[in-house]
Amino acid sequence: MPGQPHSRSLPGRPSLRYLKLEAKRRIAAGEFPSLHEAQVAIAREHGLPSWAALKRQIGEDQDSHALSQLRWVISRFAGAGEPGWTAPAADELNEHFDDRFLSALPPPALIEAISRVAADLRDGEPVILGQTSVQAYVELKGVQYLAVVEAEPPHRLTGLRGLPMGSRVHDPRVTHPVPVRTQGEVPAEVADLAEHAFAELGLTALLLAGGDAHTPTWVLTRGWADLDRAEPLDCGHQFPVPGATVLVTATAVLELVADGRISLDGRANDQLRGIRLADDTITVRELLSHTAGVDSPTELYADEVPELKDLMDPVIACTGPRGTVDPSNGGCAVLGQLVADVTGLPYAEAAARLVLDPLKLTDSSFPARAADINPRAVTGYHLTLEGRFEPVPARIPTLQAVAGLWSTGADLVRLGLGWSSLLPEALAHEALTPQTSPGPGGSRVGLGWLISPRGDIATHAGANVDGTAAITTRVRDQRTHVVLTSRLIPVNSIETRLLRAWTNPT
Repeated sequence: MPGQPHSRSLPGRPSLRYLKLEAKRRIAAGEFPSLHEAQVAIAREHGLPSWAALKRQIGEDQDSHALSQLRWVISRFAGAGEPGWTAPAADELNEHFDDRFLSALPPPALIEAISRVAADLRDGEPVILGQTSVQAYVELKGVQYLAVVEAEPPHRLTGLRGLPMGSRVHDPRVTHPVPVRTQGEVPAEVADLAEHAFAELGLTALLLAGGDAHTPTWVLTRGWADLDRAEPLDCGHQFPVPGATVLVTATAVLELVADGRISLDGRANDQLRGIRLADDTITVRELLSHTAGVDSPTELYADEVPELKDLMDPVIACTGPRGTVDPSNGGCAVLGQLVADVTGLPYAEAAARLVLDPLKLTDSSFPARAADINPRAVTGYHLTLEGRFEPVPARIPTLQAVAGLWSTGADLVRLGLGWSSLLPEALAHEALTPQTSPGPGGSRVGLGWLISPRGDIATHAGANVDGTAAITTRVRDQRTHVVLTSRLIPVNSIETRLLRAWTNPT
């Protein structure tokens, strides 16, 4: 199914049906002796005291806007190719897909693409894996579907993508024993998790890493850096880290705040030089907390990094909701421009001087051109509906401050453990303090960080066509873990299990 790649975090509000199945799975695995104990454990993992409170929090009696649109797609196209089925006309598609989506994928191509999976849409009830008001994430017949809609009515689809799972893989290159490499003392439960997740999600490469102030960093890799070369993945390979790149950007901004060169509550336009925001009242704090309503560009990849003013115009539109959480790639890109304007250096050079160099992240870089990508970088893959892995051509994200970092697992753990050491203690604490009211699923936003409902876990995460990245830290002691893949696939299930296996209080 088609889609618009993006670097937003994936839906955080889980499905009650999915969690019921998860509770039964964990009983069958011997983790809990009774259904009640499994359900209570799952509720507490989501920051709630009981199963009843979790059911109230999820509130599944009403679908999200994204889930409603996804259900329309499934029901409308399930009959494609059968006698009597009529394809939707342009007017009908315009009611459900926004103009930019239909410009990128015109109606004839869209109808053909969705019709190819019609057989998968018939006679099956999707299992809801997660949802927010504007995103939905479901599984149907071995394929996960991601849908993203407009924040404002009529909530038309802006992104739609089908992602086959491991059960659909039929690629002979991955039938041989899977290479595994480790560095440091990897917890036994993490190795088991990696083996299960690799097969379940249909991956070519998976990296898990972690560490804290008292535990040496450990790294586990499973799979191949490149299938055609049969090159095993090891702990020194670089991955693209969309979304998690924002931790570097946010830390650089906060360092400049600490130095008095940026005002956290001042107008961003007062310190921007290369571009301006159409709304002159937006503050730096609002940009960091994803409440500024800044628009995002539609061009996400290029052969080399463009100037932001050329990509988005010198005056950047701000038509999104102001004052409520609405993650914006454009807003994060403006923060990168702010770093460049205040320091007088290109963003990548400023980010290296402010963050990468002081933390000794020697295996991390911001390539400006596709030709500059490290030879030790993994190859990204797309899994076709026929079950074969196809390489994703190496290209550069247009928004360097959002998704432009390539890094290793060990470097990202050092980043998660060390970013706060670059800031005054009070400012680092404020970065991990919710700045917003609870959004869908109860999560809130700090200064760049997504904060869990209970306030004990903070995350930076994102996905692009060539990979998914997540860096998560426990607020009380900054114990950190990292998940990296070389395929666009939600890693919510890995994150949940890894948190349970490794970051529970000890």
